[in-house]
Amino acid sequence: MKLIDWKSLGLLIRTIVAASLLYGVVNQGNAMTTPSTIVPEVITFESQGVVLSGTLTMPPDPRAGVVIVSGSGRAKQSLSLANYLAANDIAVLTYDKRGVGKSGGVYAGPEVGTNNVERANLLLLASDASSALKILKAQPGVRNIPVGFLGSSQAGWIVPLSSRMNNSARFMVLFSGPLVTAREQLRFQFYTNGEPTFWSTHSEAEARKHILTDPDRFSFTDTDPRDALGELSIPGLWMFGSKDVLTPVVLSLERLSALKETGKPYEYQLYPDGDHNMLSMGKTGQDVLDVAIRWIHTVAGRAR
Repeated sequence: MKLIDWKSLGLLIRTIVAASLLYGVVNQGNAMTTPSTIVPEVITFESQGVVLSGTLTMPPDPRAGVVIVSGSGRAKQSLSLANYLAANDIAVLTYDKRGVGKSGGVYAGPEVGTNNVERANLLLLASDASSALKILKAQPGVRNIPVGFLGSSQAGWIVPLSSRMNNSARFMVLFSGPLVTAREQLRFQFYTNGEPTFWSTHSEAEARKHILTDPDRFSFTDTDPRDALGELSIPGLWMFGSKDVLTPVVLSLERLSALKETGKPYEYQLYPDGDHNMLSMGKTGQDVLDVAIRWIHTVAGRAR
């Protein structure tokens, strides 16, 4: 068995982590201000023996509610994103990841020499998201409306697990969320090295061969999101960018399409000029988020 030495991954891991901090940079240049009728409320809640710190952002008459699930890295609350969603009639709970900001617990990640895609950690983060959804669903203005998860990157594994844990979940929205296993994702990331120009010098066939055949650099308990997705029956929307160098998009779309063929209510949008951080790309990112919001409104209307 190979030893896990995440500290030795160096620059590559720092690049991946930086790129995955999607919601920390979501459209900072856009006007995501909170209307004066919306007053964010700082809260705490318990999950798996620790106290997590979060913020509830409630519009006067919400049409749906979401818990924001972050990507990898030391993710704090996504207040800018929460404000924009609330301004579009969506109630939001966002929270500091465990061991980050004001949340208790121990943070797991390559920066501190630990494996954050080990299945035990993904299940722990999924439990945190499920606990957050329980708190959101218990709010007076949210009890009778559909609630779900909205997340990015690593959330592609966490959100299906959380949705399976919590039968209050009525939908899920994922940006750049993989439909490959954690091992396959890492093989792809090692191959691309996070280089933005990767697809100008490599083919899909080359990347596919590497993903499916390259020896793993270390051993850990793997997670395949299709296991949970195959058991769920709630609507899901995935948003991908063709220039993504962290998530293998074409392979993910093939596997998502296979799930759709079994009758799963899963949809996707593919943006030819998008990369892993679609929501931080100025107007294109804003358009992507607005598409997701309209989809949530439509799903919420059907669920009522």
